[in-house]
This record gives sequence, C-alpha cells and structure tokens, in this order.
Amino acid sequence: SHTIEDGMITYKGLPAPLMCDHLSREQSRAIYAEGTEFQIGRIEMVGNTGTYLDTPFHRYAEGYDLSGLDLHRVSGVPAVVVRVAGQAARAIDWTAFAASDVGGRAVLVQTGWDRHWRTDQYFEDHPFLTADAATYLRDHGALVVGIDSYNIDDVSGGERPVHTILLGAGIPIVEHMTNLDALPIDGFRFWAVPPKVSKMGTFPVRAHAILEA
Repeated sequence: SHTIEDGMITYKGLPAPLMCDHLSREQSRAIYAEGTEFQIGRIEMVGNTGTYLDTPFHRYAEGYDLSGLDLHRVSGVPAVVVRVAGQAARAIDWTAFAASDVGGRAVLVQTGWDRHWRTDQYFEDHPFLTADAATYLRDHGALVVGIDSYNIDDVSGGERPVHTILLGAGIPIVEHMTNLDALPIDGFRFWAVPPKVSKMGTFPVRAHAILEA
C-alpha cells in the first residue's frame, strides 16, 4: 500500500487528505499526570485515498457496502500476480489472464505504473483493463481484482465498464497498489481489509501478502 500523507493527491479532482492533531502531545500534558502524554490524530479525507478498496456500493446503490464486505474475499486468500509491465498497449485484454488460474483467487495486475506515484505522469495515459478482461475475470471466478495503476478503467470517457462488470458481480476492486514486483507470480496469500463502515463504498486498505512455505 502507498503511505497516506497530508496533502497527497490520489485521484485527480478529488481533495487531498488533511491530517493534523486533534490533541497534541503538548496539549495532553495539561490533562494527564506528570510524565504521561498522548497524541490523538485527526484525518479528513475521501474514501478514494491512497491504496483503497471499492465495494459494489461505490457503483450501485443496492450493492453491498464496506460493512457488508465478505472477509473471505479479501482476507488471507490465495492470489496470483499477472505481470503486464512493459507492454506497449495501455489496454490489458482478457488474453493477459488466460494462462493464469484466477478462480477463487485475488488477481493482482502488475503494470509497473506505481513508479509514477506522486508525479504528474501518474494521472495521464495509465494502463487499464478492458471490458472483456473484466468479463473473463468475472466468469472465471476471481475473488477480488487489484491493480497498481491510476484506475482499473480507461478514464478518457464517462463510462466505467470494468467497475460496472466486476462490482456488479460482487467482486471488489483494489486500486493504486504498489510493490507488486516484489511478489512471486503465485504461492502467497493476500489481505486488503478495510474498516467496517456503513454506507461507504470505498476506503483505504493496508494491502499485504504473506508467502506460503
């Protein structure tokens, strides 16, 4: 996961997080006994900040939200990395997944775009999945789909077919991942658990993996 920092822009057009002390250590010294101090932080941010997970509620009013997310989809699930970094085309089609066993797995797409994080290039001409790729992943039983790019969809127009197809099938999406090149293609388990918040469709996650022996 990317580190969330004050003023960081994740998605162009959305506000950056504002981070400050609700109670500073200096202020707390007037409240607690001598030698005892605490810091209580405060964050104001949109759900689409840093490395975050989309639930169907993000796209569909009747879809499940963060509080309805089945942890079996995003907690300790077998996973596979699909490496497409370096390919000439921005569009990632279904054929990129045909050689991988995606059924019952977290499918993590390594485009290498995370190298542009916190630069202007990150927001322009990013790699994305096609509608056919989303349909393939849905029909072959992917549990969750992650990508290290700016968006899993092409954002040049107003349609979002990959979000529509995957979230419509109840398959959550993890966007703005990083460091996928450090993982093997398979032989590991994946976690991307958000807090249990009602009526929220997206929220940052601490995405991580543990290699199997």
